[in-house]
Amino acid sequence: MYLTPKSGLFLGGSCVSAIAAVGSIFELSYGQPDFGVTTTAIILVLSIPLTGLFFFAAVKDARANMK
Repeated sequence: MYLTPKSGLFLGGSCVSAIAAVGSIFELSYGQPDFGVTTTAIILVLSIPLTGLFFFAAVKDARANMK
């Protein structure tokens, strides 16, 4: 089995940050975000690269455990 607890946490982080990005997009497109435009935009800008980084880290960890 290639999935380790570490790679599982990375995948979970990737899912949470992807959900935050999609939610931020919907909030900004609605016009009146609950947390304000600035905070929602900051969440969006941070969550997009975090999604990729967490996913890349999960794949890297899984490949390291393929022995």
